[in-house]
Amino acid sequence: MLTLSQVTLRFFHGTINQKTALEEIFLHIPDGQFVTVIGGNGAGKSSLMQLIAGTCLPDSGTIELDGQNLLTLSEHKRASLLGRVFQDPMQGSASDLTLEENLSLAMLRGQKHRCRGALTADNRMLFKRLLSRLELGLEERLTTKVGLLSGGQRQAITLLMAVMKEPRLLLLDEHTAALDPKTAATVMKITEEFVHDSQFSTLMITHNLRDALRYGQRLIMMSDGKIVMDVSGEEKRKLTVERLFMAFAQDEGRAAT
Repeated sequence: MLTLSQVTLRFFHGTINQKTALEEIFLHIPDGQFVTVIGGNGAGKSSLMQLIAGTCLPDSGTIELDGQNLLTLSEHKRASLLGRVFQDPMQGSASDLTLEENLSLAMLRGQKHRCRGALTADNRMLFKRLLSRLELGLEERLTTKVGLLSGGQRQAITLLMAVMKEPRLLLLDEHTAALDPKTAATVMKITEEFVHDSQFSTLMITHNLRDALRYGQRLIMMSDGKIVMDVSGEEKRKLTVERLFMAFAQDEGRAAT
């Protein structure tokens, strides 16, 4: 269960460029809920995810996961609770390491052990079973360097690495935006399967409105550092892309006045 209370984040304090990235955000995500987040550039989506991931600290407010204060946790403890996939397929894995070495690092997330310690025969069999779920033929390429894989293959691997330890919260930061439509659809199919099977809470930022409607039980729209729409259940199921475009237009109209 993720809870943000009165979270505010500002940049460039005390200057003419001071900007409020997030303003008194209240957000509660129950265990197992899949939430999609939409909004224009500068809406606060990435700032929200960076705060949850611990990349930066808020000016005020609290962020708790299962009752633990994420703002005070050590980096390795936070890593044991969170999984994250970035927009850039090259960012979530090490190009010069093999597939099995990358998976070993993911297996040791949140622990203080060496990568080689995870390269056992049993773990190699586990890696093959996990990779076979991707249906990309990578289970027979454990010793291939990740830098030789395609962008879509790397993003699928990064997703697998993020969920291997069954995190309490999965953060997806526009993780299909850099992929072609066919590959993006494959990665989203894999994403849905992992989230459904493991039932961890998931927060997915996307600019694809169809994906925002198709996936997850809840949709949040952000603008100017605030949550301006929060729908779930039947209300979300009745939403259309056209209605979301109208909501964007109405919000832009309010901002201009």
